[in-house]
Amino acid sequence: MAALRTTSMDSFDPSKDVRILREPTVYLVGRQVVDSAEADRFLADHGVSWQTDTEVGGEHIAEMAGRLCYMSFARPRPGGNKVYLDHILEVGHGSVLEHAVWNFVFTGVSRSLTHELVRHRSGWSYSQLSQRYVDESVAEYVEPDVIADDPETHDLWLEAVAHAHRAYVRLVERLGEKFKDEPDKTLRRKLARQAARSVLPNATETKIFVSANARALRHFIELRASRHAETEIRKLAVKVLEIMQAEAPNLFADYRLEPLPDGTREAVTAHRKV
Repeated sequence: MAALRTTSMDSFDPSKDVRILREPTVYLVGRQVVDSAEADRFLADHGVSWQTDTEVGGEHIAEMAGRLCYMSFARPRPGGNKVYLDHILEVGHGSVLEHAVWNFVFTGVSRSLTHELVRHRSGWSYSQLSQRYVDESVAEYVEPDVIADDPETHDLWLEAVAHAHRAYVRLVERLGEKFKDEPDKTLRRKLARQAARSVLPNATETKIFVSANARALRHFIELRASRHAETEIRKLAVKVLEIMQAEAPNLFADYRLEPLPDGTREAVTAHRKV
């Protein structure tokens, strides 16, 4: 993360007011926990006993959902959860993966990225930072690699971002005066910020809480961790994949990461569109 430096704005202190980001950050903040007592009660009610060998809740739930389809609890094939889920991926029985859900926080991403991200609807839920309520006068911006790697292009981008940022700060101040007679302080700030945000660029950093099931995550990885995807969201998808391969290898280990000419990586699997 680098400070924005510019000399064209007299009272503007970029080292304090603006930060430039180049990489997204992914936090895995939630995962499923299996209620073993209730699962055992279901099995006992149907005259069978069964145990899986995975300790990952999402993998356990996906296997249980798949076995219920055929009531195959009594005589499971050898190989445990990994072999079972490998077969699920091979035959494309992806609906059972929809029961396995994880929760993430994505930060250090631009508004451009989230405009693309929220197009993933099936199997996803979103809660995004509100520019109406959150002050952006001390803000962060995401710089594309292709711009950052060229000094002249980088300087042009910095100038544009700094100009937009300063305009936002001035608009908030002026609009605050315009709405000074509004007795509700929170509403007064919201009215100013919701109008002033119109000048902020797509590069403005945002934070978004997402929940997604395993099938939706696989679809996201296949579309966005691809050489055909935009670079910023490709970086995010690769980070999500790396986390999920550590978190639930039986559901995501079939992907491999291959280098691309621009220094990023793409995800490849033999089991697409599960």
